[in-house]
Amino acid sequence: MRLDVGAAAKWKLVNVPANSEWVVYRHKLSRKHYCLLIFPRRDTSGFLSLIPDTVPLSSLTLPGTHDTMAFYGWPIAQCQSPSTSLERQLNAGIRVLDIRLAIVDSHLISYHGIYPERTLFADILSTVYTFLTTPSTSRETIVMSIKQEDSDTERFSKLVHQEIVTSPGGLSMWYLENRLPTLGEVRGKVVMFSRFGTDGHDWDNAAIGIHPSIWPDNDRHGFTWSCQDVLVQTHDWYTIPSFLSIPEKVALSTNILVASCDSSPPTLSISFLSALSLPLAFPPMFARGLGWPQWGIGFEGVNARVGKWLIDQFDKRGENDVNTEPRIRGWVLMDFYDDPTGQSIVPLLVECNFRGRKCEEGWA
Repeated sequence: MRLDVGAAAKWKLVNVPANSEWVVYRHKLSRKHYCLLIFPRRDTSGFLSLIPDTVPLSSLTLPGTHDTMAFYGWPIAQCQSPSTSLERQLNAGIRVLDIRLAIVDSHLISYHGIYPERTLFADILSTVYTFLTTPSTSRETIVMSIKQEDSDTERFSKLVHQEIVTSPGGLSMWYLENRLPTLGEVRGKVVMFSRFGTDGHDWDNAAIGIHPSIWPDNDRHGFTWSCQDVLVQTHDWYTIPSFLSIPEKVALSTNILVASCDSSPPTLSISFLSALSLPLAFPPMFARGLGWPQWGIGFEGVNARVGKWLIDQFDKRGENDVNTEPRIRGWVLMDFYDDPTGQSIVPLLVECNFRGRKCEEGWA
C-alpha cells in the first residue's frame, strides 16, 4: 500500500501509534513528492518464529552487528552505541553477533583489536542463554561469530571451549557442525561461526562450527568459500579511501544481497557494512553520516544509504508475487545499527524474509 504525500525530509520511519498493526516509511520520490511504504508490524524480538522450520539459514535475511560488543574507544574502536546493550540488540532483531575476544588473566574478554571492550565472554554467554530460554524468544536462533584478537591460538581455543562448557546451557545449546542447517534444526540454539585458527582437536569430534577456509583481509571486491554444498560469498572491505568512496562501499555491500531466481549451488551472502578511513574518518562517521546531507551540507552515511536501497527494492517490485517481489537474502552486519535516528534498517531487513519466497527455499 502506498500513499503519496508532500514532505520535507529524507526517507525515515514515520511515527505511528504504538499499537498500530503497521510500520510506515516515508520515501522521497522527487523534490516535493514522497510516498509512504506500509508494512506489517513484526515483533523483531521473535520474528524467526514466523518462519517455517524447513527454511535454510543460508536463505534467511539476518540483521547483525559488526564488533557487537565494541561500546568503548570512541571514535576509533567504538562500533556500537553504549545504549544498545547485547540484550537490546537481540530484542531489536539482531541475529548475527560478531564477538571478538582476547585472553586476560585466563579469562576471555571482548576486544576490538588492541582496545579492551570490558565485557567478559561468560557474561555474553549468559545474556544469550537468557534470551534463548525466555518463552517468547525460545524459537529464535543466534549465529555467533567468534574471532580471536590476540595470538595464542591453542590456548584461545581451549578457553572458548571451556567457557562454553561451563556456561548456562553448556555445549548442548550450540550447533557445532560445519554445515548450514535449516532453521528448525537450530531453534533455541547458538550457531558457532569460528574465526579462530584451530583444527578443533580440543573439541568433541573436532567440531568447531561453520569454519571459513579463507578470510583475506580488507578485500575490496569480496571473496568466496564453500561450506559443504553452500557457496558463501563475503564482503568485508572496511578500510576505504575516504567518505567519497561510500557509494562504492554501499554498492558492493548490497549487490551480493540480491538473490538470483535460480541459485545453483545454494548461496549464502555475508555482508559487512562497516567502514573507516584512516587517519581522519572513523566508524561513527561512516555509519551515521555527517552534517545535514538533505540540505546539501555533509554526507549521508552507509546505514541511511542501505536503508534507501532497501526501500527502493520494495518500492519498484510487485507485492505478493514471488516472481517480482524483492529477493534480498543474506547476513548483514552493521556498525551503529540503530542510527541514524529514525532510519533503523533492521525492520527493513527483517521484512525481506517475508518477500519473494519460493518453494525451493523451504517455504511451503
